[in-house]
Amino acid sequence: MTSRFTELVIDCHDPQRLAAFWCAVLDFTVLDRSEGKVEIGSWEPTVEAVRAGQMTPTLVFVQVPEGKVVKNRLHLDVSPIDASTDDEVARLLSLGAATVDAGQDPARNWTVMADPEGNEFDVLRTLAPTTHATPTA
Repeated sequence: MTSRFTELVIDCHDPQRLAAFWCAVLDFTVLDRSEGKVEIGSWEPTVEAVRAGQMTPTLVFVQVPEGKVVKNRLHLDVSPIDASTDDEVARLLSLGAATVDAGQDPARNWTVMADPEGNEFDVLRTLAPTTHATPTA
C-alpha cells in the first residue's frame, strides 16, 4: 500500500493572480478553475498516470479569508533551466516577486524571494547548460 504526492495546496486571497504568477514562473498551465480555486500543472493528471509512477504535483490555489502572518513552514525551491540565477531573479522580480530577508545566512548561495502574496520561495543554482570554448591549435 502506498500514496502519491499529487497536489500542493496554497491558501491565498487571490487564486487567479497567484496561479498566473506561478504559471509564468514554472511554465505551467491552468488545469482547472472554479469559484475560489485554481489548479495549475505541467501535465494533465490522470488516475492511470498517477498510479503508474510519481509525477510532478499540481499546485492548487484556494481562496481563504485570513492573510499570511508568519514565515512559511513549507516553501518551494526553483532552479532556472535556461538562464543564470541572477537573470532568473530579475525575471521573477518583473513578474511581481520580491526578495526577502527570512533570516538566511549571508553566505548562502540561493536567493530567498516571496510571491505576490508574500509566500517565501528560494531560487537555487542554475541548471542551464554551460558552454566551454575549445581552444584551437
